[in-house]
Amino acid sequence: MLAHRGVCAAGSLQGRASLETAANTMRILKRVRIAAGTLTRAKLRRQAAQFFSATNDCRRTQHDVLRRLVELNNDSDFSREHGLDRGLTAAEFRKKLPICDYEFFRSYVDQLKEGRHQALLGSGNRLLMFTLSSGTTSDSKFIPITQQFFDDYRRGWQIWGIQAYDAHPAANPKNIVQLTSDSNKFRTSGGTPCGNISGLVATMQKRIVRFMYTVPAIVAKIDDPEAKYYTALRLAVADDNIGVLMTANPSTLLHLAQFADATKDDLIRDIRDGTLSEHYKVASDVRRRLPRRTFRPNRQRAKQLEQIVAETGRLYPSKFWRDLDFLAVWTGGSCGAYVRALSKYYGELPIRDHGLSASEGRMTIPTKDDTSDGILDVTTHYFEFIPENEYGSSNPTVLEAHELQEGRNYFILLTTSSGFYRYDICDVVRCTGFHNTTPMLEFLHKGAHISSITGEKISESQIVDAIRLTKDQLGLEFEYFTVVPTWGHPPRYHLAVEESDLPSGGIIDEMASRVDAHLRDLNCEYHEKRGSGRLESLQVVPLRDNSWREFAKERQSKLGGSIEQYKHPCLIPDMKLSADFIQKFRATNGQESANIAASMATLAETETVAD
Repeated sequence: MLAHRGVCAAGSLQGRASLETAANTMRILKRVRIAAGTLTRAKLRRQAAQFFSATNDCRRTQHDVLRRLVELNNDSDFSREHGLDRGLTAAEFRKKLPICDYEFFRSYVDQLKEGRHQALLGSGNRLLMFTLSSGTTSDSKFIPITQQFFDDYRRGWQIWGIQAYDAHPAANPKNIVQLTSDSNKFRTSGGTPCGNISGLVATMQKRIVRFMYTVPAIVAKIDDPEAKYYTALRLAVADDNIGVLMTANPSTLLHLAQFADATKDDLIRDIRDGTLSEHYKVASDVRRRLPRRTFRPNRQRAKQLEQIVAETGRLYPSKFWRDLDFLAVWTGGSCGAYVRALSKYYGELPIRDHGLSASEGRMTIPTKDDTSDGILDVTTHYFEFIPENEYGSSNPTVLEAHELQEGRNYFILLTTSSGFYRYDICDVVRCTGFHNTTPMLEFLHKGAHISSITGEKISESQIVDAIRLTKDQLGLEFEYFTVVPTWGHPPRYHLAVEESDLPSGGIIDEMASRVDAHLRDLNCEYHEKRGSGRLESLQVVPLRDNSWREFAKERQSKLGGSIEQYKHPCLIPDMKLSADFIQKFRATNGQESANIAASMATLAETETVAD
């Protein structure tokens, strides 16, 4: 018995010594991080100052960037074939190339994929990877990411970051929860990695910077979305020193919070025991590569979480991360529909928009909280703009950045260091003003996210605004919805919402009526078509519960999809896709839904009328 007690005492001493060693290590790392952070922030402030200085003369900055980009890839096959010589003026550049879409570059990208880099890139412009962008076709677009592109992309993030952290200095010593995707999901025939640029940024961070992130980069290797969410939560919920949550879409943060509550028993048990539940599909090699320091038993934290559940019945981030300083997500376009719902789970926090960005490039750098607009990043890409009302015409006006007008909407074209020139990404932006001579832009919607059954041209941003106004007026709280066009005599739009989110009684009809009225106010063409009887009033269609989760999982499973960049569609303009969507997810006990699906299936192939 005495011997046994001696062994227990020795083990206890050894355990305490181990904990003290870990605590000392953490204190040392914290001091190193503070010292390194001070130097890094000074460097980044100088970098930001250079950017703001460049905005003083937008025209000159943009022309310098154009010359640099043309010279960068000057010895590529594409440049030689299209006469892109050094020293081209902006006017000469426009004469050399038409406005382009991805198909214009596809054959050159295909050669890149096979290893012939000089087909599109200059000899000094090293290819790092392809990021995948799902287009309107089933085939993903392979967007080349070069070393120069990556350096520019990271610099834009650094300027954004120093602005955000200087506005919220309390976040500096705290950790970050960020969800990223794998940068090396597979390789092309030429051996180039394909995946997501956010994963590349994570893997190329310095070690001292990686220590700031609670969720390590290896988590991006988890293929199963549910397992990835759970693993990220298992690591992040155990950390009570979180200052910033960062991911692309606010819907991801909503799902993360809801999933934390749904799996609270597993989370608390794993945090208490220092384990990762075998229930979730995490490959053994990924499990082995997760940092062991993150899997120490933490009974104290588990007790805190148990107390939260006992007091509130829930496990929401606002309770287990009490010192959050701000959230970093997109807030423009359709993402704005979910931003207001975040406060239910995270509390009232400032939100710093990431800025307008796509696989093809970063476009804006927001410098304030709670707004989606940002300064055009004129130091990275060369930008051109087409007025929205001239888009698709045979000879549209094309403007440079300094020529924009406040309050006007434009389609944006990019020329980048990855070999894409005058590239139309189908994004509609609004000029909200100017910083010095450089425009500030907010994202409205993708050009593809416009529905026009009879020429009404309803945009996704108009749908979002109409729903938001209706929810405010009626006190509704549903978060996810999609509007779909439905053929009929006459045709109409349907608002799809899960059954459990719908209000009871006559409020459903009132909700539909108000959304319809707001759309008439927001879109004069919709108002005219409704008044003339060419469109019938909007109606609500109930979906079976958990439809959105299943729908999202299907879309994420497609080539190039990632859970962090997944965007829930508030509008599905394609008639056939709309028919398939309603048919698959409609509530089985809804006769109206059955009638809708039958009508859509019959008339889905009918040609739309465009005024």
